[in-house]
Amino acid sequence: MISSVKQSSAAIGVADLVGRKSPSLRPRIASVAPLSAIRSPSLSLLTRKPLYLASPEGFVFGFRDGIVSAAKPRGLAFKCEAYEADGSESVEVSHQESRSATAQKVKIGIYFATWWALNVVFNIYNKKVLNAFPYPWLTSTLSLATGSLMMLISWATRIAEAPKTDFNFWKALAPVAVAHTIGHVAATVSMSKVAVSFTHIIKSGEPAFSVLVSRFLLGETFPVPVYLSLLPIIGGCALAAVTELNFNMTGFMGAMISNVAFVFRNIFSKRGMKGTSVSGMNYYACLSMLSLLILTPFAIAIEGPQMWAAGWQTAISQIGPHFIWWVAAQSVFYHLYNQVSYMSLDEISPLTFSIGNTMKRISVIVSSIIIFHTPVQPINALGAAIAILGTFLYSQAKQ
Repeated sequence: MISSVKQSSAAIGVADLVGRKSPSLRPRIASVAPLSAIRSPSLSLLTRKPLYLASPEGFVFGFRDGIVSAAKPRGLAFKCEAYEADGSESVEVSHQESRSATAQKVKIGIYFATWWALNVVFNIYNKKVLNAFPYPWLTSTLSLATGSLMMLISWATRIAEAPKTDFNFWKALAPVAVAHTIGHVAATVSMSKVAVSFTHIIKSGEPAFSVLVSRFLLGETFPVPVYLSLLPIIGGCALAAVTELNFNMTGFMGAMISNVAFVFRNIFSKRGMKGTSVSGMNYYACLSMLSLLILTPFAIAIEGPQMWAAGWQTAISQIGPHFIWWVAAQSVFYHLYNQVSYMSLDEISPLTFSIGNTMKRISVIVSSIIIFHTPVQPINALGAAIAILGTFLYSQAKQ
């Protein structure tokens, strides 16, 4: 039982009531019987809701002969109320929290579905472009340039709020951009030489590289189940590579280099994003722009405008105007799927993200095999399944 006492500014203190000896001012004392004397069967001291007592305005309580006494000053109204606490507010808060949790799950589900769909579309158009136009350095550059242009337009038109950055932000972003550039180009080179499914089977071994780099370069240690989960990853990738019908060493090494580069990108990203208020969408936009500045001179030096012009004319003559749409689509969808993945990082844990990344590779592998009619032997499919299963076990072991 909780009592609240409200003291009015007009209240008369005990000294004013007792200290005066004038009989005309002597207050009337109303004694209250102790609780032990109450025997009413209708009174229950145990209630499901707390009982609140509102004390009278200006009413002064004191003790006299061990019994609670109350003095009521002349001219002041006496009012005593009892009421039960209203539990509707807590119920309403509970419903709001439940709705908020449900909305969050729906939002994450939409992110995942969008992420996977965009990634599948990108890989399909990227492979089509590379089959007709085997210049991965220019293709990679166009992807970064398109994404950078899209974000600049979004900031200029206020569709998206421009990030507030400083020199320290770009300094921390530089190593992330270098690793991202290497990983992006290496993966594109790999897909220009081998099937999309094979590239993603090898890239599913990224957790193994993550553990090895963290263990030997950063000195981190992991539980035994994490190390055991690497065995099916490495074994499955090896089995898929050995049984690959269209095996190419350049394509294989490109996927391996991409794994290492993206491991370092993730490590640098964790360090660079600490203490920054830049959202995931804007963080990737800045990453694309800096990577574009790094990649462009290397693309010109390795392939060059003359090779690009000749290859472009050949592709147009063979494919027709549809080739231009392929290039635009693969560039736009590359930026969109990466942007959604970085936006997902703002809403989910790294563990959930890694599981989603594993499921994404399954969708890409299956869809590319169906669309490009990639010949797959049963032993090759078994190796891919083992590698992906190991990746899933790795994500569970890291909890």
